[in-house]
Amino acid sequence: MKITRIETFMVRPRSLYLKVHTDEGLIGLGEPILEGRAATCAAAVAELEPYLLGKDPTRVAHHWQAMYRHAFYRGGPILTSALSGVEQALWDLAGKAVGLPVYALLGGATRDRIRMYAGCGGGTPEEAASAAKARVAQGFRSLKTGIAGGRPPRIVEDMAYVERAVSVFAAMRDAVGKEIDIAIDFHGAVSPQTAMVLIKALEPYQPMFIEEPVQCQNLDILADMARKTHIPIATGERLFTKWQFREALEKRAASILQPDLSHAGGILECRLIAGMAEAYYAGIAPHCPLGPVALAACIQLDACIPNLVAQEHAHLGEGILKQPFVVKDGYVDLPTGPGLGIELDEEALQSQIMERGWPNPELYLEDGSVTDW
Repeated sequence: MKITRIETFMVRPRSLYLKVHTDEGLIGLGEPILEGRAATCAAAVAELEPYLLGKDPTRVAHHWQAMYRHAFYRGGPILTSALSGVEQALWDLAGKAVGLPVYALLGGATRDRIRMYAGCGGGTPEEAASAAKARVAQGFRSLKTGIAGGRPPRIVEDMAYVERAVSVFAAMRDAVGKEIDIAIDFHGAVSPQTAMVLIKALEPYQPMFIEEPVQCQNLDILADMARKTHIPIATGERLFTKWQFREALEKRAASILQPDLSHAGGILECRLIAGMAEAYYAGIAPHCPLGPVALAACIQLDACIPNLVAQEHAHLGEGILKQPFVVKDGYVDLPTGPGLGIELDEEALQSQIMERGWPNPELYLEDGSVTDW
């Protein structure tokens, strides 16, 4: 089997999908996207195509090494996202070639179903409590929310902002009880000065984890925060490859890692990251606010690692996959189809294709200065 052609196309709401075509008629699927940079990622994938044409797609690890190491300037969000999507498609082809799911090629399943967590929240305590109850009624046992302070946070925040944010989280906790996990995501948009105040105020309500309390570029600050709280710190959606995750583990900057399989290097690279995390007794909660192709890759990883915490999801595949993922009692059953175990609904997909990618939002503080998204 040889690779004959690579095709990319943008899909609502913010995905870039990839098809790797072969001379045997098999097609591998991947999602080589970086949020807000779809056209840039498509160009990066096109630059990988000359290397891939005519190659045997089942030599996944070899091709990853060649595409990564032959680039004099390697790594970073764009190049690694393009590589990640291609790698997903190669694994999809490798599994299809032998009629096995990807997880079967990576040592087999360690579990029978995949725990999912659901996003929810609200601008007021009442809205957030209602949303949390609705998710639990759907069968979810783990949830994630954001900071509801009413506006983007300043470098140093007042007591009113902190109390508003905590009151919303407290209302969710009161609404669903102590047996439901609730994580909270700071989105790396909070300053160290304010993040630690928020963490201490949230501690009585025991979040499942606090995600990206500060920007991940300075792992020393993250490690310092991790030592000052008993709440697990999670990070990783903006870290790339085993080399950056090694530093996070060595510094004890987080006890839950969140590699994004469309950014961090793909399925096998994230399997290696999960193995490194296991040696540090850290959990894995893959980041996935993307489409169902990226989710399919995550689920293949989740199936074969021992340290899964829960899987994020944003799109289960309605209008994109012939058989969308189904969440039952907060879990997705282990997929059994070959490769990634999914098939695009080509007819339904036509209405989802975009000509331009999803833009990054513009966010400002009340004085007009730029703030983080």
